[in-house]
Amino acid sequence: MNALPENKHTFLKLLLRERQIRFGFIVTILVLVFALIGPSIAPFEPTALVGTTYGQPEGQSLLGYDYIGHDVWSRVLTGGTSVIWMTLTSSLIALIIGSSLGILSAFARNKVDQFVTWLTDVFMAFPDLILVLLIVSMLGRQPWLIVLTVSIAFIPGVVRLSRSVALNIVEQEYVEQAKILGYSKPYILFYEILPNMLTPLLIHLGVMLTWAVGMLAGLAFLGYGVAPPIADWGLMINENRAGLFIQPWAVFAPVILIALFALGTNVLAEGVGRAAARIEEK
Repeated sequence: MNALPENKHTFLKLLLRERQIRFGFIVTILVLVFALIGPSIAPFEPTALVGTTYGQPEGQSLLGYDYIGHDVWSRVLTGGTSVIWMTLTSSLIALIIGSSLGILSAFARNKVDQFVTWLTDVFMAFPDLILVLLIVSMLGRQPWLIVLTVSIAFIPGVVRLSRSVALNIVEQEYVEQAKILGYSKPYILFYEILPNMLTPLLIHLGVMLTWAVGMLAGLAFLGYGVAPPIADWGLMINENRAGLFIQPWAVFAPVILIALFALGTNVLAEGVGRAAARIEEK
């Protein structure tokens, strides 16, 4: 009944042909692989003091030493784990909860819709970073709390997107046909409405990944992210900025990796959006 299968194969072909998608996918995967295998190949423990303060590269210390003598290369290899899992988890939580609320709101069209819309507007009145800083400063900087807080900041945007898309879909003939045939509401939601929303939701997921890695790195830089001595790319920038002109690799290496991950996810999301737009034109 739904319209997705008709365009599925064409959409996949466009995805494979789109150079921008290939570039974004490769960059994103390379950073993910680096973060995943990094801890297993680090030459030193990330918290071990093995050199002099802001020491220059030598031997196994390919990038020198940081502000108290940690091996920068080891901390770079290890520091991506926290950034990546927190970025992915916060974005996925926001996507699942936000899209569920948006679809429910569009399908219900009653007081539930009014309440969800009102609540979304209230949360969107606060800038994302201010909201996150407020909650983390009051409740603590545990990783799970930071992830939950970032998710809360992203949920209103997902609700608005999913609700607006679902409002158009619920008026389609195949949805009305499913209602006439007596299909249950859960069936209609999960098999008729949700599949036709996957493209905009996946595009928004890519955008959220870009926002999340920037926000999490910013929180760590401001001192509201993961606590030392844990190795974290954002935290490394804050810890070593005073020695930027003495030992730049302690700052440049995590900055480059954060920028690459943000670039990869953003380019990938934009490429998928362009492919989806071509499908609609056809």
